[in-house]
Amino acid sequence: MKDLLKRFMKKPGLYLIYALGRVLYGTLWLDKAYLKILFKFRLGKRLNLKNPKTYNEKVQWLKLYDRNPKYTKLVDKYEVRKYIAKTIGEEYLIPLLGVWNKFEDIDFNKLPNQFVLKCTHDSGGVIICKDKRTFDREAARKKLNRYLKRNYYINTREWVYKDIKPRIVAEEYIVDESGADLKDYKFMCYHGQPKTVDIISNRDSDPSSDMFDMNFKSLPVINYYKNSEKIIDKPEGFDEMIRLCKKLSKDLIHVRCDFYNINGKVYFGEMTFYQCSGLEKYEPYKYDVIFGSFIHLPIERKN
Repeated sequence: MKDLLKRFMKKPGLYLIYALGRVLYGTLWLDKAYLKILFKFRLGKRLNLKNPKTYNEKVQWLKLYDRNPKYTKLVDKYEVRKYIAKTIGEEYLIPLLGVWNKFEDIDFNKLPNQFVLKCTHDSGGVIICKDKRTFDREAARKKLNRYLKRNYYINTREWVYKDIKPRIVAEEYIVDESGADLKDYKFMCYHGQPKTVDIISNRDSDPSSDMFDMNFKSLPVINYYKNSEKIIDKPEGFDEMIRLCKKLSKDLIHVRCDFYNINGKVYFGEMTFYQCSGLEKYEPYKYDVIFGSFIHLPIERKN
């Protein structure tokens, strides 16, 4: 309750809208009305669903109308492993250490000294154990129990998360060539073609974001994190990640495919259908329009 109050005090307007979202709930019409309110509050612009142009607008359209039931399995961090093994090969999966319905089921004695815990239905809720001797198990329990109660459909209408069975998975802890936390390679794919990659560095300390096109040319755009202002070399395995993206995003209108790269060895991270839920500003704004132009909607069926 105390943590909830702190979050409310930081962004009271946003949490009041979230509260409204728990009332405007259950039908497509109500979802549309709620997203228009949320979009205006977050981005300061009217949401145009009849003729969407920007990336953020088109993501809202996809939330409402592109509801292929297979997407739910693709964002489930446990179920997607079957799809990855079948589509690109199980060698791209980070080794799984276990899956449980609740925190109390985890037998920590059977886990290695280092591991990663995450929820199957969540986005961003990751707990890293680098040393079991100093691992705060009680803090992890509180966080994971809070994550298990979250449903991304409620606040942002990301329907793909609505019906995922909330579970906890443990994976092996892996580090990149620096020996530090992993860089996260987030490929934005449109109609089976990756167009940009967002490289996230120092996620657990001072996160930064650097975006490149598929020729590894730097793009001067800022979204959710600041740019690192460092020279980032094209990683070994970059072309392989592009090839894998094309396989994973085939026949999909839009999806983000995330990978890790360990000394040239590529590992799958996750698939995401709504980058920042389509509610984050791009600087400069023109990139919201440019990225939106990559998405071709079957919109004539909906208007």
